[in-house]
Amino acid sequence: MESQLWFSEEIKGRVRLSLRIKEQLYSAHSPFQHIEIFDTYEHGRMLVLDGYIMITEKDEFIYHEMISHVPLAVNPGIRRVLIIGGGDGGSVRELLKYPFIRQIDMVEIDQMVVEACQRFIPTTSAWLTDPRVKLYFQDGIKYMAEQDNCYDLILVDSTDPDGPGEVLFSRPFYQDCYKALTSNGILVNQHEGPFYERDAVDFIKAACQIEGIFPVYKIYQFHLPTYSSGYWFFGFSSKGLDPIANFSPGRWQSLNIATDYYNPELHRGAFALPNYVQRIFQSKIYQLRAENRD
Repeated sequence: MESQLWFSEEIKGRVRLSLRIKEQLYSAHSPFQHIEIFDTYEHGRMLVLDGYIMITEKDEFIYHEMISHVPLAVNPGIRRVLIIGGGDGGSVRELLKYPFIRQIDMVEIDQMVVEACQRFIPTTSAWLTDPRVKLYFQDGIKYMAEQDNCYDLILVDSTDPDGPGEVLFSRPFYQDCYKALTSNGILVNQHEGPFYERDAVDFIKAACQIEGIFPVYKIYQFHLPTYSSGYWFFGFSSKGLDPIANFSPGRWQSLNIATDYYNPELHRGAFALPNYVQRIFQSKIYQLRAENRD
């Protein structure tokens, strides 16, 4: 007989996403947040931070493939990568599929998240012990401020802009990211979603903070069932490389990288935004620009 226990994530106080769970595998309060891991019937094991779903075993590959393979398909010269956050390890797993990547530095403020994932979610965390990976358990803001012209790719694989992830959506942080990147460097950052008003506000705030720092800045979409509305975005920023003009599908396919979500056709389509998203993006940007001028 199936358990009658449910986990629910509340969205704006009016919508809930609920999953039936077999059992709670882990629950602890770190110095930064409440960490929980559940075993669910439909989605396998699930990491929850402060009540928000971070990953589930069933659909995490979508998020991790789209944050990783899009920049790698644009710049095959990437050798040294920095991940801010990413304590579940899924982004590391995808990056390690590329033999030419020499070093991955992962800066995660909460060591307890990494340890919990290594214990209970090896599908994402098993690759964190690879010799190309170095873990730093410290503040990503402070770490980034000390870097200069040393990374080809920076992935900001952060939580939502609440709690410990809030500072990773600030303009000074993005300026430090620019400084830390090499001449063809790319930044990809978690960008929230446009569907619900709460998420849309965070979506636009991230855009306003990063706009004008990088010569190239675009957003791209992906669909993840266990994120708010199932519709989410990453930001793509670079010092010159364009995610479409500099994308070579044949070059990427020649690498024979195994993926379950990402492919060259999807790469192009991810940057084609629905009309309502374009309207939200443009109107809110203009509004926030005006507020900043005032």
